[in-house]
Amino acid sequence: MNNISKIDRNFDLTGELTRADIAFYDIKSEPFSLHGVFFENGQYVRMPDCVARSVSDGVHILSKHTAGGRVRFITDSPYIAVKAIQHEEGRFSHMAFSGQGGFDLYERRGKEEVYLKSYIPTSEKAGGLQGIYDFSNQGEHILTINFPLYYNVEDLFVGIKEGCALKKAPDYSVKAPIVYYGSSITQGGCASRPGNSYQGFLSRLYDADYINLGFSGSAKGEDAMAEYIAGLNMSAFVYDYDYNAPSVDHLMKTHERFYKIIREKHPRLPIVFASRPSIFLTEQEKRRSDIVYQTYKSALERGENVYHIYGSELMELCGNEGTVDGCHPTDLGFFSMAKRFLKEFDKFIDKLR
Repeated sequence: MNNISKIDRNFDLTGELTRADIAFYDIKSEPFSLHGVFFENGQYVRMPDCVARSVSDGVHILSKHTAGGRVRFITDSPYIAVKAIQHEEGRFSHMAFSGQGGFDLYERRGKEEVYLKSYIPTSEKAGGLQGIYDFSNQGEHILTINFPLYYNVEDLFVGIKEGCALKKAPDYSVKAPIVYYGSSITQGGCASRPGNSYQGFLSRLYDADYINLGFSGSAKGEDAMAEYIAGLNMSAFVYDYDYNAPSVDHLMKTHERFYKIIREKHPRLPIVFASRPSIFLTEQEKRRSDIVYQTYKSALERGENVYHIYGSELMELCGNEGTVDGCHPTDLGFFSMAKRFLKEFDKFIDKLR
């Protein structure tokens, strides 16, 4: 079979770093600021290993996937190089490598963050990736690199031209992170690249930090997870695990209980409820949606700071055309989700700054 990268160089993802003037820096050192993940036991993780183990085997495995991880910094280098040491848990036939294992680069320009580059693993190479991006303009660049949604990352190094400045990026306007808990959709499956998860859209729009606690097939409303989330410093909480509840009865037994554990520790926290992002619901799925709504309604009647989104509303821009497989959103699906979430976020986001 012919290698298309030999015909069209835009398909060449090898990203060989042959320049002699690159200085590489470990992102665990200053002035880099790390968000959404932290380093533990030789790799980047989303939650402590001991807590993840106490929740379930699935959460323990998936907590090492770096969904929602970001590193931010400022430099006047004319280019940005990246080297990552990483490994996969298995590739999905319905999700791009660029989303599963790639990093993407954004630059803040005024009030907007602009996508610049994806650093993508190849099908031939295992164990890591490397790549480089050349800026078209000179000067300082305020940058964010998003971590992969489904790969493990053991190390990440950023390369700049020798002698160029490296500075700390400004804080997010919403400093305390928004925490998202839910299923594979929350984790980011099947976005084509990390920045296209719905949380990525919202973070860039509001200049808000966030933590992604989406766990494919493994968000089941466990008390241990609720206690962990309740202990986090957060500005808001998005609560969505309908898809992963193994039965209607399970959702009934856990949904409000989970909510009350969070609410007890955070009496004034904005909490957004959402049911599964789907247009066509079976009778059983409608019952699940009713359970989510009932938790919201009871909290609202108690005067608590809550918001609610029906899952069908999350796909209002695209319908079922916004999915890869009838379940997991495409980039269009995630954009549609973000557009609906922002209607609720607009009601409270200014109070979080």
